[in-house]
Amino acid sequence: MLNIALNTFKEIVRNKFLYLILFFAFVFIVFSMALGKLTIWDDSKIIVDFWLAMIEIFWLVWVLFVWSQLLFKEIEWKTIFLILSKPIKRYEFILGKFFWFSATIFLIIFLQSILFLIVLLIKDIEITKLVLFSLIFTFFKLEILLWLVFFFSTFMSNILTILVSLMIYFVSHSFTILQDIAYRTWSAIAVYFTKWLQLLFPPFEALNIKDVIWSFTDFKALYFVFNSGYSIVYLTIILFFTIQIFNRKKFEN
Repeated sequence: MLNIALNTFKEIVRNKFLYLILFFAFVFIVFSMALGKLTIWDDSKIIVDFWLAMIEIFWLVWVLFVWSQLLFKEIEWKTIFLILSKPIKRYEFILGKFFWFSATIFLIIFLQSILFLIVLLIKDIEITKLVLFSLIFTFFKLEILLWLVFFFSTFMSNILTILVSLMIYFVSHSFTILQDIAYRTWSAIAVYFTKWLQLLFPPFEALNIKDVIWSFTDFKALYFVFNSGYSIVYLTIILFFTIQIFNRKKFEN
């Protein structure tokens, strides 16, 4: 598993798309420092919203367009046969890929978060617990998306994996709107269907507290504990089904 993790790290480091994202991240760091002077609104709100959104958007793009290709390239370049011919179990292959990719995301998000907090200190902006939890929840969202992408890539094409993952990402952020529409139809079936459907989708909307940092601050500690636990359970379920599908997958030489 360690060798797979190291090979995955090499693939990530060699990927030019990562350096493009990091370059734009640096550009936006510089831009955010001057952002307060470019707006007539509260610069603290603008800077915090801007940073949190950019961290998520950058990694959303990277997970979709880099991670979705990892398994596809292994199959297309026939390296999957060389790997699986060695004394290694298929679940070790999956876990090795996932954990190193996750570690890479964690490390870079951690560094981005440190830079973000430094910017807040320089700008004399209060660092609230909601800002910190928003960073943690962003990591959970990206981890879930990461597993969803790998889950779909075990039986879908690269393009279809990206499209379905994007659809799930946006729908999962829209259940409040969908439930409101269901209530307006005065249909009990529509209301219950929306509630049950929400259980199948990842809890992205509940984890998306960055959108309400400035309008709602009365979050109970149980809210963070529950949603963190729910995210871990959801990840575990996706992991289980990914391993089951990959164990039964046949590769044609």
